[in-house]
Amino acid sequence: MVQVKANQPGLLQRCEHIAATAAPIAVDDSRNLARNRQENRRVEVYAPGAALDDDEWAPLIAAIVRVTRFTLIRSAATGLWKRREETAFYASSVMLPAEIFASAIRGHWAVENENHWVRDVTLSEDASRIRVNPGIMARLRSQALNIARANGVANIAQAIWNGALDPAVTLLYRGL
Repeated sequence: MVQVKANQPGLLQRCEHIAATAAPIAVDDSRNLARNRQENRRVEVYAPGAALDDDEWAPLIAAIVRVTRFTLIRSAATGLWKRREETAFYASSVMLPAEIFASAIRGHWAVENENHWVRDVTLSEDASRIRVNPGIMARLRSQALNIARANGVANIAQAIWNGALDPAVTLLYRGL
């Protein structure tokens, strides 16, 4: 399963057309409540039918998935709620129940939050000025994250801070 984005305008337009004109085969609704956030998510699964017959992607796509997120975010400063709506399309090579697609899509965000975001924000990977063999530093960052997580670290930023205050903390990790 892959997300269909604007860099594939023809395929995205066909996915939008399928969702606008056909009834979904399966639907999964969920609601997540957090302290200052409420998210209602709807996952709809569509059969592409003949809509992709003349497209190069036709033999590869067995299902089109539309995810619509309605999010209310409460501002701590004003107490007001801000509404946000997002729609994303996915193409899948297999037809599955909506619940499984929903779980897989949520699982991908766990990877994004636990790995990519930590690398970008906490480890400042995108700001790195290393231009010669940047893969070496990327591997070192990955190794550091793997060692920290293998030692039960949940908050990487806090672990870096603790290690900066007392290097002996880091030297006690298993796997060094």
